[in-house]
Amino acid sequence: MSDISDISPRRVAVVGQGYVGLPVAIRAVEVGFDVVGFDIDKNRVDCLRKAVTFVDDITDGDLAVAMSTGRYLPTDDPVALAGFDVAVVCVPTPLRDGAPDLSYVEDAAGVIAPHITPGCCVILESTSYPGTTEEIFLPILEAGSGLRAGAQFRLGYSPERIDPGNEVWRFPNTPKIIAGVDEASLQALRDFYGRLVERTVPVSGPREAELAKLLENTFRHVNIALVNELAMYCHGLGLDVWSVIDAAATKPFGFMRFTPGPGVGGHCLPIDPSYLSWQVRRSLGHAFRFVDIANDVNDHMPDYVVSRVVTHLNQQRKSVNGSSILLVGLAYKRNSRDTRQSPAIAVARRLDDLGADLRAIDPLITAAEIPGFIRMVPCESRQVTGTDLVIVLADHDAIDWELFERHADRVLDTRNRLRSVSTVRL
Repeated sequence: MSDISDISPRRVAVVGQGYVGLPVAIRAVEVGFDVVGFDIDKNRVDCLRKAVTFVDDITDGDLAVAMSTGRYLPTDDPVALAGFDVAVVCVPTPLRDGAPDLSYVEDAAGVIAPHITPGCCVILESTSYPGTTEEIFLPILEAGSGLRAGAQFRLGYSPERIDPGNEVWRFPNTPKIIAGVDEASLQALRDFYGRLVERTVPVSGPREAELAKLLENTFRHVNIALVNELAMYCHGLGLDVWSVIDAAATKPFGFMRFTPGPGVGGHCLPIDPSYLSWQVRRSLGHAFRFVDIANDVNDHMPDYVVSRVVTHLNQQRKSVNGSSILLVGLAYKRNSRDTRQSPAIAVARRLDDLGADLRAIDPLITAAEIPGFIRMVPCESRQVTGTDLVIVLADHDAIDWELFERHADRVLDTRNRLRSVSTVRL
């Protein structure tokens, strides 16, 4: 039985103000919490203080409203974390040489620990392998606070489910998996997230919740690899993979539609499934074969796209070296400004190595966010006319697609967006 009484949360600290943490912080402000948004990146904090966003799902207007309430404090000063009732950790968990790098999680725990008080609740949202919350995060919190998780403060895990650019499933209406180290901790998470989202989904413990997150992303990763390999197979047979997928998708049961593309990117798919593979290899001594195969297929899709470019130009008696190539869309996915691990950038690097003259159109991306060898140009007919090849890599709604239908002579479309006679699809 707990030796502390429940505390109704009022002050929330969100550690990490990126693609995951910022939506959590702003939503917490919207429902009435006082929120400290902590980040070690001073430039990011300065942008937030000026109500300038860098996250797809949060607008400048959202930030301005949050700042106007007086209940949102972006800061890089850890002293400001003092007095929190709930702390949510949303920091990166990258791979380093194929192994999980939990240094950001460990550092966040070290920053929070001195400010833990009896009755408060600490929640980890960062994606990691089963056991991270209880075996890595918990000991640092207890050592730094002198308090026991469960008995003296609440501790739990709730994996993020942010899908940048998704206009249907936003933070409030996406079900939230929650898990606590004990029943009191689970109830604390239920009370907190119950104010932020429409539905919480409790599970037996943090390990189950951590693995559920890896399963979600591995499912997508493997199925995208399946249709990517199918696309290459269909091209060899002279079949249209998109028509094949459309036909299969008419089945009302037992099928879920996935579509091919130039590869995978963002903060989840290139990383999270490899966490699962790494732990299986460490624990059981063998590879998680589905993940390794999916990694191989998806990681090589940029190479396949470039091979299609080479073939397409060769048919026009041109080489990649010296050809004018216009890239359309540089983000890793549709309607996102996120270029992290973007397959479009990977395609661009390979084409640059082959000597292509690269230009790019992406209304959501600034020149500062991409490598210097790519020249950003406006979406105008003069940029399209006379180009040796247009490559569609991200199909943002904000792009004037009719312009390409009218003026592009040769198009390789990896996203099935265009229908002109000059378009060849992946």
